Amino acid sequence: MYRKDRKKEFYTCLARKEGYPARSVYKLKELDEKHGIFKKGDKVLDLGSAPGSWLLYISKKIGDKGCVTGVDEEALNIKNIPNISFIKKSVFDLKEGDFSNKFEAVVSDLSPKTSGIKSVDSGKSLDLVKRSFEIAKMFLAPKGNFVCKAFESDQVGSFFKAMKEYFEFAKISKPRAVFKKSKEFYIVAKGFKNPC
Repeated sequence: MYRKDRKKEFYTCLARKEGYPARSVYKLKELDEKHGIFKKGDKVLDLGSAPGSWLLYISKKIGDKGCVTGVDEEALNIKNIPNISFIKKSVFDLKEGDFSNKFEAVVSDLSPKTSGIKSVDSGKSLDLVKRSFEIAKMFLAPKGNFVCKAFESDQVGSFFKAMKEYFEFAKISKPRAVFKKSKEFYIVAKGFKNPC
């Protein structure tokens, strides 16, 4: 839940100063700096991309020869940038054939509308995690990378164990920008083993 005192929180202030619409960018930045998610010229798919901080960060990392496509039901809060495109729709409506190319990375910062009931919220989060991975399997290029937000639960541990078989490397990480009391963490996976 949002609290007024978070307006003065370090990453919130830094995001405002650096021109990002949300502090979540620093979670992705740390993961990228640790694990090398993006490189120049990459094609990237960003799920749950509103208000647009991840898109802005990725746009800079991949450069003019790369492109990043955002998907979200909510509108963006960023200016038009040539290597960013956006589709306003639910991730549950994406299907094979929606994109003509494969992506070097699929990233997801999807989060459910939380109720405050841990079991309900972690269940909703797991649905989004599973859907993100389904999309990654559809659209990731061989050797591609996957980043996905999740909430702690026994079920997500089982999911991670099964999912990591599809990658050469997989790790669970909690960036510094995640609030200490938060149950949120990120799955980072590299080197997609395309089963086709």
